[in-house]
Amino acid sequence: MATMENVILLVNRIQRACTVLGDHGGGDVAALWEALPSVAVVGGQSSGKSSVLESIVGRDFLPRGSGIVTRRPLVLQLHKTEDGVQEYAEFLHMPKRRFTDFALVRKEIQDETDRLTGKTKQISPVPIHLSIYSPHVVNLTLIDLPGLTKVAVEGQPESIVQDIESMVRSYVDKPNCLILAISPANQDIATSDAIKLAREVDPTGERTFGVLTKLDLMDKGTNALDVLEGRAYRLQHPWVGIVNRSQADINRNVDMIIARRKEQEFFDSSPEYSHLASRMGSEYLAKLLSQHLEAAIRSRIPSITSLINKTIDELESEMDHLGRPIASDAGAQLYLILELCRAFDKIFKEHLDGGRPGGDRIYGVFDNQLPSALRKLPFDRHLSVQNVKRVVSQADGYQPHLIAPEQGYRRLIESALNYFRGPAEASVDAVHSVLKELVRISIGETQELKRFPTLQTELAAACYKALERFREDGRKTTLRLVDIESAYLTVEFFRKLPQEVDKTGTGNPRTANPPAPGNPRTANPPAPSDDRYSDAHFRRIASNVSSYIGMVSETLKNTIPKSVVHCQVREAKRSLLNDFYTQVGGKDAKQLAVLLDEDPALMERRLQCFKRLELYKSARDEIDSVSWTR
Repeated sequence: MATMENVILLVNRIQRACTVLGDHGGGDVAALWEALPSVAVVGGQSSGKSSVLESIVGRDFLPRGSGIVTRRPLVLQLHKTEDGVQEYAEFLHMPKRRFTDFALVRKEIQDETDRLTGKTKQISPVPIHLSIYSPHVVNLTLIDLPGLTKVAVEGQPESIVQDIESMVRSYVDKPNCLILAISPANQDIATSDAIKLAREVDPTGERTFGVLTKLDLMDKGTNALDVLEGRAYRLQHPWVGIVNRSQADINRNVDMIIARRKEQEFFDSSPEYSHLASRMGSEYLAKLLSQHLEAAIRSRIPSITSLINKTIDELESEMDHLGRPIASDAGAQLYLILELCRAFDKIFKEHLDGGRPGGDRIYGVFDNQLPSALRKLPFDRHLSVQNVKRVVSQADGYQPHLIAPEQGYRRLIESALNYFRGPAEASVDAVHSVLKELVRISIGETQELKRFPTLQTELAAACYKALERFREDGRKTTLRLVDIESAYLTVEFFRKLPQEVDKTGTGNPRTANPPAPGNPRTANPPAPSDDRYSDAHFRRIASNVSSYIGMVSETLKNTIPKSVVHCQVREAKRSLLNDFYTQVGGKDAKQLAVLLDEDPALMERRLQCFKRLELYKSARDEIDSVSWTR
């Protein structure tokens, strides 16, 4: 059975846990706090708010004075204890100290207020949390708010009136907040600051409980029956009259329990109020608020449970994202590192194979960059008539070529083939850059690695080192392809070239225009157009060499990508982390722990997430432990 006591204490415990998390709790904790019903005490300055609270508690514990005394919200949680148990109080900001002297409680409230606002008349929205354990209270949570005022006094900013109202509204605007509106009986109810504000935020009056104080201070011959009986201003709940201690009683330190009895005697003996005595007084008010707070809690349990379960799922997901705590033994640490490496390797391969973007950039090197580089090679300059003539002449030496300048051809081709080394190396370097970038991106996309910046750094360094080795292998292999083309020219290409013919068209270059015996230089000299040393002759050589270089270019355009993929991309997929695995496998527990050294900010985030998760699970267990049927 869910009794009033354990229902309200349940909410008290959840509220207290929410408060302990404070600013670290996140928006979900604030949402849970707002979802829990509470009672806010609202009234103008000197309306008797403090006296009402002290009457409910049965103890003097609140600061007193003229003007604004309550300058910070006071969240007051009352816990009923067994008879005979000594009363005590605890502050949330001093959790290890129990106050049994309530004069010290008053002093600590004042000191804690001053610590934040200074010894001025400034206010602060940061609440003070106080729990009181006593056999003379009911289980209840009350929030005492600064008194509403109309004028700023000396030492206060001009905005104090609006600041206080905004602070009060931040509590009473919430639909789960019950409003305890305090109004003095010796003032016209139409001028009550509390009722005016309550009417604005709760126009139907469903959340408002009206309290009329200072009934004993009304002018003789007058009474407050019109208000108490709901004729002057009707609320959904009945008005409650309160008789506070007089200043003389306060000065004499009259015991609050005695004051309660005197209050009840006032109503019992009053001709005007005796018929209402059973629902007047601070004891009745406390029980009334406790009953309605319990009812409010009961009505909102389904929505609170739904919020808790939804937030637990979100926090569990966040904990999975942040990662669970790390084991201390070397085996578990090594297993974790290997799992993280496998997660990274999987993402890296997805980039290469097309599951994620980036691998297409490698194809772009082969399809765009390499062909463009090959087209831009300076073969026009290399095969100019002037350069061909120079190379052929140098190759002939002191004996000019007889038929075809073979040495000239070879020198022209070999020097031209050297130009291919640049695009070949550029392709290797470009793919290397892409692979390095994909490593960086893949490490960033491996969510599990975000916890471990040291491991990220070491993993990246090992990958870059492996890629550097693959690049060197790729460079050697790719340049070897160019060297192979230089080492052995394709003879068939030149055999298929058209041969020079004589002017008679016999088609026999070896016998055309044979010289007369004894006079080889003058017998049947060739026409000028057939002069082997003419520009046309060198242009023909350049054309032949250009055709051969074009053939080689087409070959290399196909084989360079094969070499690069084989030596760099394929090896990156197969053995990128092999050396790192070997290196990690030789580390001891201390060295592995260094690799798994987490980012302090992430550790703090996970700790706070864990605390919030524990809070919500505890709240769920608390709710589940209570039977909500009457």
